[in-house]
Amino acid sequence: MMTPRTVGLGIAIIAAATSFSVLFLPAMTAPTQPSEIFRARTNIENEGRVLYIRNGCIGCHTQYIRPSDWAFEPLRVSQAGDYIADSPHLLGSERTGPDLSQEGGLHPDDWQAAHFHDPRFVRPASIMPDFEFFSDDQLRELIAYVQSLGGTMADARVARQNYWKPALIAAYARGQDANAEFLYAHVPPQWATLPNPYPADANALAQGEFVYEQECINCHGPVGDGNGVAAPYLNPKPFDFTVLKRQPWSGGLLYYQIMNGITGSAMPYFKEDLESAKIWDVSNYIATQFIGTAPTLPKVPIPYQGAIPASREPKGNKQ
Repeated sequence: MMTPRTVGLGIAIIAAATSFSVLFLPAMTAPTQPSEIFRARTNIENEGRVLYIRNGCIGCHTQYIRPSDWAFEPLRVSQAGDYIADSPHLLGSERTGPDLSQEGGLHPDDWQAAHFHDPRFVRPASIMPDFEFFSDDQLRELIAYVQSLGGTMADARVARQNYWKPALIAAYARGQDANAEFLYAHVPPQWATLPNPYPADANALAQGEFVYEQECINCHGPVGDGNGVAAPYLNPKPFDFTVLKRQPWSGGLLYYQIMNGITGSAMPYFKEDLESAKIWDVSNYIATQFIGTAPTLPKVPIPYQGAIPASREPKGNKQ
């Protein structure tokens, strides 16, 4: 027979079991050993973490990749030892924005600065609020924290970004033609000579225009000259596609750069965001709208100087 005393006792038992499972058991079984990518954060990174917490970033971003996410976030499934120094942890549960557990080094610092000033500068369809009210010091702190996410794997990606950025800035400073030749020399020959397998028909161009407006327009600009609204924040500035009216190019060259991005610049990779057909379609749109000539190859082959590794690649040296 159910009596008030029995009901009360049952509720107390359930509350105690829940409290033990939720509050005490995790603490008792928490990892005591760091993972292979763990490293202690620096002071500036810790200051950035405080800003991350105060501004509610955990409300939209997680910081852990589940096994079920691996098809979409292939860098690494998160391990308990990754978070050994986090108190409180910032795992989050809402995936309104992308997971940030391996965000460090996927973009250079100038991309991050433009993104925090106004996320739509670099992601035109973003719903993230802007943080232009941050002081310069606060912005540096938050960027330092975000660039630390991923531990030693992130450090390797940041080093790769920093390795290539001076070379890209120097190439840009030599003029648009020299810049185009530098980038061409770092595209594998099999891609640099590959034609676009998709015809530039009305459907392909409509799809390419949609992708361009969703992903590219605020960096490369409405007329493809590299003068989008994000350009003042970026060094080197986004590529001017109209230069290819007088430079050799191919559909494969455009595809390769869109697929892998250009590490060291604000040009991100899209190999995980766009399926192959959409990359070919936006390549057709760029060629038709901003170049306006048939694909051409250099009369004298430009010597291949080795590929610029995509920022997401988990292994390899700085190059």
